[in-house]
Order: sequence, then C-alpha cells, then structure tokens
Amino acid sequence: MNDAPPTGSATPADSVEPRSRRRIRADRARQVAEVLRRQIASGAFASGLLPDERTLIADFAVSRNTVREALGVLRDEGVVERRQGVGTVIVRRPYEHTLEQLTGLAETLGTHGEVINQVRVADVVRPPGEVARKLHVPDGGHVVHIERLRLLDGVPLSLDLTYLAADIGEPLLDADLAGRDLFGLIEQSTGGSLGSASVTVHAVGGDPHTCALLDIPAGSALFTVERLTRMPDGRPVDLEFLRIRGDRLAFHAELVRAAPESEADEAARRTEDEW
Repeated sequence: MNDAPPTGSATPADSVEPRSRRRIRADRARQVAEVLRRQIASGAFASGLLPDERTLIADFAVSRNTVREALGVLRDEGVVERRQGVGTVIVRRPYEHTLEQLTGLAETLGTHGEVINQVRVADVVRPPGEVARKLHVPDGGHVVHIERLRLLDGVPLSLDLTYLAADIGEPLLDADLAGRDLFGLIEQSTGGSLGSASVTVHAVGGDPHTCALLDIPAGSALFTVERLTRMPDGRPVDLEFLRIRGDRLAFHAELVRAAPESEADEAARRTEDEW
C-alpha cells in the first residue's frame, strides 16, 4: 500500500509551517502594537498622526502584513482610525497617572481637560466589616460614604467609591464634591497635609452596571484601584475603591533597584536578628 500523499497535497510539515508563520507574525504584531500604544500614551506623535506604513516597517524591521495587523489591534481598541487621504490618526490617548506621589485624579489630569464629578451618593453609613477594620472604626461606628462618577472633558473616566472616617468626612458633606478632589478638601478642612497611602491595582473585566455608567461595553477592561490614605501620624482616614477605564488611563512610576545585599551584610543582619 502506498502511504505517500497524493501529488500536490500538503504534508503535515507543510500544514504546520503556515500556522507557525502566522503565529510568529501575530506575536510580532502584538509587540509592535504594544510599543506604539506606549508611545501614544507618553505623548509621542504630537501631530496626531502615526508614521506611514513604510516608516513603521523600517523602524520595527517587520513585514507590511505585521504592521497592518498591529494597526488593526490599535484600531479595534479605539486608539487609532484610518482616514482616507490622511493616514492613521490617533483618536484617543490614555492619560498617565503617577504612582510616585500621593495625588488625586483631578490634580494629575487637570492639565488635560476639565474634570467634573457627578455625585451619586454622599451620606453617613454603617461601614462594611472590611472598611471598618481598615479605617479602625469601632463597633457601632459610622463613616461617610461618597460615590462619584468622574468625567474628563465630558467623557466618563472612573467610578469612585470612598469611605471617610466620620470626623474627617462629615465636614465635607456640604463642600464642593462636584468640583474638587477629596484630598484637597480634606487638607483644607483639617488644616494639614495628608501623609501616605497604600495602593493596590488590579485589572478586571467590568460588570454591566459599572460599564454602563462609564459608557463602555460590558466586560471592557478596567483598572480597580484600592487606596488607603493616612494622616502624617499614620491614622487611616480615607479608603477608596476606584474603577477606571483601562482605555483612558496609564499608570506610571520611576523605580530604583536596591543594591544587592552582600554576604557580609546578610550575616551581620542575621546576627542582629538573633540578638
């Protein structure tokens, strides 16, 4: 019996090779899209136009198909669009928010446009157990709960749920919650500066209700940020749960790597620990 494939038919090796090439091209396209996305977020391409395909092919040393696939990724994300006779136009830039300083969103993004807060809730409530624990609220105590929808130049940016220690939050209930950052209001009310904060960031697919408020399709990527802010003496006073559109914000930080501990330093530290 002749097991050889009919003339002109693809062998297993022949069928694998195109798939392998497609996979490699997809990987390269993803890498090109990631670099372009980062450049766009950092303010590159001030003209609002991406370089033409020929320039991108030369810059990234990839094929025309790879460049087109990368641009397709960014187009599907709503970052760019192709305009006849113009080129590939940037239609949305994510704004950077630093993680190196304790600042509010309006403080960071005010230079990019007008930040408005739609106040949805502002009341005194009995806190959930986890909130009470983190804010050191005694049994039977209360906190101030504020929920605001933030818009940047009229476009939804984030949904912010905030719990404040009662003595800190109650004076703010009559303040300008629609036009001011809470950090600034707290410092104005207390007459002093806030101290430090612990921040945790997750990426999640948004639930239908949150996405509807943020005017994005259900399941869209969101950053969820938990931030516990303390006074200079270490007292926790402000616990926030922020849900931020993943297409509108990029977090940025400059990090310094600590010098590796030498064997002598490690031995000395262990000796101190034993004592």
